[in-house]
Amino acid sequence: MTITAEKTVRELALENAGATRVFEKLGIDYCCGGKRSLGEACRAANLNISEVLASVEQSSQVVATQKEQNWHAGPLASLIAHIQNTHHKYTREEIARLGPLFEKVCSVHGSKHRELFEVYDSFKGLAQELGTHMMKEDMVLFPYIFRMEAARAENRSFLPAPFGSVQNPVSMMEHEHDSAGNALRAMKQASNGYSAPADSCISYQTLYRVLAEFEADLHQHIHLENNILFPRAVAMETAR
Repeated sequence: MTITAEKTVRELALENAGATRVFEKLGIDYCCGGKRSLGEACRAANLNISEVLASVEQSSQVVATQKEQNWHAGPLASLIAHIQNTHHKYTREEIARLGPLFEKVCSVHGSKHRELFEVYDSFKGLAQELGTHMMKEDMVLFPYIFRMEAARAENRSFLPAPFGSVQNPVSMMEHEHDSAGNALRAMKQASNGYSAPADSCISYQTLYRVLAEFEADLHQHIHLENNILFPRAVAMETAR
């Protein structure tokens, strides 16, 4: 595996799972904004390209000594189960947890820190959108991919989907992922990178810590879908 600044962020994230941790730490978007080259992403974020390349190279060496799940191969059903049982489950649980926490922190600190309401408004919009988004995946797109993969494994035909090509719902999901990415950026900017002010209480600090973790998980969630599941599903349908 060759690591260069000319490769896209998406390519590096796909080749090396450890790279996603580096990108997360440095604030480089590898899911929705993964089509840019690493060099372009570094220049946009005012990062030293050589230092980033060294960090990605080091992460690849660490990953080489660890057992990582290879989602580029194996059944799509397994990848979907992982997304649902890990990321969809986590997202729903954290949305339920964050709502009351936001209410508590805003009621106590909102008068001095008006940015809290801006972050909360963005979160509420994101939470509503994600709820509908995951429901469409769980009830429409994922079952279709299950059926398509099962039919291919058994070398039989299957009924065409009412939405036509799988590319149609995939394009919709990717568009909604872009919208989620915009909401995350707005929240991060309004909260100064989820940095709690000096007068913040434990609940305030917890809120921002959980939001940062929520963002990191959603980035990984979108990466698995945009960069692995969706391209594999489209390729499978095209090959039948």
